Amino acid sequence: MNKRLTLLLAAGTLLAAGALLTAPMVSAKKCNSDGKDIIQTAIDAGKFKTLATALQSADLIKTLQGNGPFTVFAPTDEAFSKLPKGTVESLLKPENRDQLVSILTYHVVPGKVEAKKAVKLSAAKAVSGQKLDLNVKGGSLYLNQSKVIAADIMASNGVIHVIDQVLLPPKT
Repeated sequence: MNKRLTLLLAAGTLLAAGALLTAPMVSAKKCNSDGKDIIQTAIDAGKFKTLATALQSADLIKTLQGNGPFTVFAPTDEAFSKLPKGTVESLLKPENRDQLVSILTYHVVPGKVEAKKAVKLSAAKAVSGQKLDLNVKGGSLYLNQSKVIAADIMASNGVIHVIDQVLLPPKT
């Protein structure tokens, strides 16, 4: 069963309730962004420090604080730690900014795509212009090889789905 979804950050008030990273699919009705945008929601979660640093280095903070709506597939700090040693540090260097922007925009899909819609899709087009493959395996939603570990974290300007691996765009 192939399905399509979208990309990057996560979790304010749900994390405080202790539900964010333990529930495979969190209901949108249980989420309340308290008027916080995607960036503030992710910062408040405390599990996305590497992502926040990368977004700042890529000068994408203001974009994701904009009106949107955006769907962000947010890799946790643990997901970033799975990359080969030195990868993150290398990407944060000014001379690698274009590559970092390409990776980060591959985690964002324009529009607000909640999980109930995402599981019916087989692909989505990321802001980077590249295709993300979506499918459901064993009751879980996957983007390429990355598993959605928490879904439908609402923010004032979109939705966040937490993923367990950093998405790397295909080489063109």
